[in-house]
Amino acid sequence: MKINFVLIISIFLSVACSKDKTINNPDPIISKTIVEKFGKLSTDGSRIVDKEGNSVRLSGMSLFWSQWGGRYYNYETIKWLRDDWKCTIIRVAMGIENGGYLENPELELQKVKIIIDACIELGIYVVVDWHDHKAEEHVQQAESFFSLISSQYSKHPNIIYEIYNEPLQVSWKNVIKPYSERVIKSIRKNDPENLIIVGTPNWSQDVENVIGNQIDAKNIAYSFHFYSSTHKQPIRDKANKAIAAKIPLFVSEWGVSEASGAGNIDLTETNLWTAFLEQNNLSWCNWSITNKNETSAAILPSISALSGWKESELSQSGKMIRDYIIRINGPIFESLMAN
Repeated sequence: MKINFVLIISIFLSVACSKDKTINNPDPIISKTIVEKFGKLSTDGSRIVDKEGNSVRLSGMSLFWSQWGGRYYNYETIKWLRDDWKCTIIRVAMGIENGGYLENPELELQKVKIIIDACIELGIYVVVDWHDHKAEEHVQQAESFFSLISSQYSKHPNIIYEIYNEPLQVSWKNVIKPYSERVIKSIRKNDPENLIIVGTPNWSQDVENVIGNQIDAKNIAYSFHFYSSTHKQPIRDKANKAIAAKIPLFVSEWGVSEASGAGNIDLTETNLWTAFLEQNNLSWCNWSITNKNETSAAILPSISALSGWKESELSQSGKMIRDYIIRINGPIFESLMAN
């Protein structure tokens, strides 16, 4: 069993995770930033493309629910994720219910703005996520929030709007699409071009429901979520069907755990999923930066530091994903280095 485990994880990572290492001086001298390199993103068929029309794949981390993981909503953490982990994108998961934005709008808004401002300064992309499972019940609040964010940040190509995290088992045609059209309209009054990610039915898995009934608006992508130890080939088949129909997908959340965020890590399925992401050039954010005691959390529960984590302070998921991001994004950052 041990030999098989090492074999599988080495295939996935292409690097060993056994050494306890950090980057000694993760403060690069760069001639331009990630956002300066790729510019304003847009959709072209099933692709997300950069300012030159070239396919682009962003890879990074999602923060945890803002009302429970707010300690990581700070510049220090985001800078470490850029410099050490080589993240090109960060997702801000603003919680809506259960003590989130509906109850504490000013507090949660301020957390979001701290991360947006940090990502703009650091030159990486940021997904502003309405992290809700019942957004159609909160459409006026969502319109107001995204109207405010788009009015303040529309000039920045860093911004990506995710207007509905994970709809439940509700109709695309009758529930999610009408909600999305209203919120998109509130954004487009201020921001006519930046990318918008729209949720899809059944926890953003039933992306095939969009086929033939896409939103008639510019630069719209559709969220596709999975957890590799629960979701297997039937879920990939749904995504493949959507991609074949020229539906642009954005994997705004995925994890190596079970769908609960806990449980075991299925390394074989994780390898299949990462191959799928690479084959289809899909942008993604992994769940999540937190020290909660669960499998998907990147940081061990005993670790309180906001940055500077050694490998021994990361969970199995954290080690795997950090090394994976460094492997695929390292060359991008190297291309930005000043001569």
